[in-house]
Amino acid sequence: MTEVLSKTTAPAAPAADPATDTAADPATDTAATDAATEAATNAASDAQVQSAPDAAAREHAAWHAARERELRSPHGWLSPTALLWPTAKPGRLPGLPGEWWVADRKLFTRPVPGDTVVLTGEHVEPEGPTAVGVAEGRSRIIGTFLPEGRDDADDEHEVAVEVVLRTGRYGIRPRDPQAATRTGFDGVPAFGYDPDWVLDVPVRWYDEPEPITVGAAQPRLVHHVEVFGEVDIARDGTVTTLALTGSLTEPALLFTDEADGVAPWRILRITAPDVAQDSALNSALNSALDPDQDQDQDLDPAPATSDTLRLDLNRAVNLPYAFTDFGTCPAPASGNHLPFAVTAGEKAPR
Repeated sequence: MTEVLSKTTAPAAPAADPATDTAADPATDTAATDAATEAATNAASDAQVQSAPDAAAREHAAWHAARERELRSPHGWLSPTALLWPTAKPGRLPGLPGEWWVADRKLFTRPVPGDTVVLTGEHVEPEGPTAVGVAEGRSRIIGTFLPEGRDDADDEHEVAVEVVLRTGRYGIRPRDPQAATRTGFDGVPAFGYDPDWVLDVPVRWYDEPEPITVGAAQPRLVHHVEVFGEVDIARDGTVTTLALTGSLTEPALLFTDEADGVAPWRILRITAPDVAQDSALNSALNSALDPDQDQDQDLDPAPATSDTLRLDLNRAVNLPYAFTDFGTCPAPASGNHLPFAVTAGEKAPR
């Protein structure tokens, strides 16, 4: 707003009388300067206090956007269209080229003469058979194929074939970039960012990991995981102890809670404060934490030693099972339930 000056002429100041006027008091000037400095400092401090939540909210928004971009990737967790279980007898499987069967603790596939759609990939034998092995609880993409009616052989049109091993059974999960769950995706619903859900909690690391067995998102499946420690979460006068799985470098907290509109359970991945923030390592660890990720990771994590962990529950996310019916994700450890509503993080996407 522009300030308009009055045209009225102000009275002239009286002339100074050398006999009566004195010099300014240095003490008064110093006090005034100190007061001005303190006021400026307080104003800057107030601005920092006000901007800190804004900065955290902006950082969270950027993180959430990156999370959605990852989900939208052509063969990401919005693309699975089936979970198929081949048997010992070679045979066709719905929507897949060739024949598939299990023998000698491996999965086999071979092309069928006359097929116009074939599986291709670096490790696929063109004439067959191709043998595939993965470790329990892990998975790998073995190749891709271009369904009939699609002309462009690229990531947006080719179907990737993922092989999983769950509870001793081989399964196959096609990942189709044209799946309705991906093409119709318009974002993950989530609670608004709330700094009150950023918690610094005590942690107790175990001297040795404790192996446990947990359930899974699919019936008749289990996962064998390790507990590396436990955290105490206090709320409304109640302290709840939860088990940490994942790894010593990036612990994972799988939990249930009392909130409405969320998936049956969610996961919070945590980076211990005494572990360097190496993006490549963290990316690899994210795969290692998720049993539905590729198994070819060579990890040598440094153990966490901090006695406190920061839990930003605004970053509690859905596991793959929440987006389609074909996830085999592990369930939380027994007792990993928070007896209150965690109104932070992602909501149920469907």
